[in-house]
Parts: sequence; structure tokens; C-alpha cells
Amino acid sequence: MGHRLTQIATRTGDDGSTGLGDGSRVRKDDLRVHAMGDIDELNSQLGVLLAEPLPDDVRDLLVLIQHELFNLGGELSMPGHELLKTSAVAGLDGALVHYNTTLPRLKEFILPAGTRSAALAHVARTIARRAERSVVALGTAEPVRDAARHYLNRLSDLLFVLARVLNRANLDGRGGDDVYWNSERLRRADVD
Repeated sequence: MGHRLTQIATRTGDDGSTGLGDGSRVRKDDLRVHAMGDIDELNSQLGVLLAEPLPDDVRDLLVLIQHELFNLGGELSMPGHELLKTSAVAGLDGALVHYNTTLPRLKEFILPAGTRSAALAHVARTIARRAERSVVALGTAEPVRDAARHYLNRLSDLLFVLARVLNRANLDGRGGDDVYWNSERLRRADVD
């Protein structure tokens, strides 16, 4: 970025357009702006999650992810630039393996519930999926690097796993297990 924001209320967007990092202007309903907004919302949701008591390793990982999401948003605001490194995707893959090995195997679907931190991680997961869909939509109209899609796909998976980890962390005295979907199959098994 060539310059930093010194004035927030510029009024240049009053006409329904916004400036990109490369100096060009696009409509605020442009696919690129949707993708950037969804990534910004995801980053903000992670900020809410970070306001909760968390294990130190999870906190450190989420702070790193916030920086990487800022890089991704910056990359999308400057078409043709690369800010999100492909190593960031590998980092998420490594975190997925690390945290998933600590969890029991799922035998049923779980609900996005449990402890407050786990529920907030599930909200972030759904925003990550929306951000991924926005980036895919943008990619149908303009070139988007594969790393952007891959990162958001892995991140939503990781947030699911972290929600399960946070349900077990017991930092707030209510930790325990996931909240399982009360499916018809489970009801029949309980009756038998």
C-alpha cells in the first residue's frame, strides 16, 4: 500500500463506489467488494472469539489467522497482487492435523453449540464458508489465485475442529463434549 488512511470519512463513497488498494474505483456491490467484506466480517468475528478465554495455543493461532486474513483482504483489494502466501494454506493443514488428532472420532453430526467460545468458532466457520463462496463467485468473473479459495476452505474446516477443541477446553467450567444432533437414528438406537 502506497499510503495509509489518515481520513476515514472521505465522502467519496457517497455515490455507491469504493476505492480499491490499487487506486481504481468499483461499485460497492461488485463481487470483489462482497468477497472483501465477507473476509473482513470473518476477521471481525475472530476478534470477538479472541475476546473469550482461550487456550494460549489456540489464541496464538487465531491471531496469526487474523493477520493472514488481512493479507487476503489486501490481496483482493489490489487485483494481481499476492499477499497471502501459499505457506499459509500449509500452516492451516498442519493445524488441522494437530488439533484433529486430539479429538474423538465423530459418529454423528454435531450442532453449532456448546461453550460460548465453541459457538463463536462455529459462527466464524459459517462466515468463512460464505467468504469462500464469495471468492469462488469472484473467480468466475475475474482471476483469483487458488490460494485464496484453498485458505478459506481449510480455515472453515479448522474452525469446526477448533470449536470441538474449545468445547473440551473447560476454561469456563462448562467444557465437556460436543452437542450432538438428536437424529431419528439416534432416537431409534436409544429405544432398542
